[in-house]
Amino acid sequence: MEYKDYYQILGVSRDASEETIRKAYRRLARKYHPDVSKEADAEEHFKEVAEAYEVLRDTEKRAAYDQLGSNWRAGQEFRPPPGWQERSSSHAPNGGFSSRDFSDFFESLFGGSMGGRSGFSGMGGMGGGGFAAAGQDQTVGLEITLEEAYHGGSRALQLQMPERDASGRVTSRTRALNVKIPAGVTHGQKIRLSGQGSAGLGGGPNGDLYLQVSIKSHPFYKLHERDVSVELPLAPWEAALGCKVEVPTLGGTVTLNIPANAKNGQKLRLRGRGLPGDPPGDQLAVLRIVNPPADTEAAREAFERMKQDLPFDPREQWH
Repeated sequence: MEYKDYYQILGVSRDASEETIRKAYRRLARKYHPDVSKEADAEEHFKEVAEAYEVLRDTEKRAAYDQLGSNWRAGQEFRPPPGWQERSSSHAPNGGFSSRDFSDFFESLFGGSMGGRSGFSGMGGMGGGGFAAAGQDQTVGLEITLEEAYHGGSRALQLQMPERDASGRVTSRTRALNVKIPAGVTHGQKIRLSGQGSAGLGGGPNGDLYLQVSIKSHPFYKLHERDVSVELPLAPWEAALGCKVEVPTLGGTVTLNIPANAKNGQKLRLRGRGLPGDPPGDQLAVLRIVNPPADTEAAREAFERMKQDLPFDPREQWH
């Protein structure tokens, strides 16, 4: 019988991670799936890929296979080493395949002890003589307002989703989805819609759809993770004498105490008034002192009196 190089079949290195092996299997399983593939000998290629994955996906089976060493070449005449069955019995396959689905090489290493789980646990398999592969996950963007991020809500979406028709061609289909937006969702977060991705092949499970959230810029709020900031204009006398000011927040207006002698750029914190979460974000009121215009004679006279009455030098530290 011929030696099977399972690493070569999946196109991965001998030190490939489990994730790399899984991704390689998924890609090749879709390429050679007999339901859609136009490749020559697609079914045989699919079985070969599934056989390689059946061995390399499992730590014990992979370790048993690696005991053969790396000097063998694909297609080379092979016979199991003496006493192999005794040494490999503890590494018996536990997938849900019948050994008749795989090559003589596989059966010579692991045959006679098939059983246990059924299929590839949603990753694609050949139990029962059929073929199945999970659908591909998909990610699309979802732009929402800051108010939607704070309150949550729902959104009706029209998405163009790729899918394969009966002849295996990739087409585009419009799908209508009603999406729930959770309160407190942040910029860059993904909302997972289970089973709403690409359709599975041969009865395999659908992939998932991920909505990657982006939050629109706001006319006067600024967002940093869960914290919200807003610029709060104050008249000079409000900043100097202190006062109470009504401040807008995403959850409604609140009264904020401005301390006497408040400074331009000073930040006052409203705890828990940012985006909901555990813990919730805060809102920062950034003080900005705004001078009234000196556009009338009375206004100019008022500023002249301030100049005379207030011994104030804003550049004192330069002297």
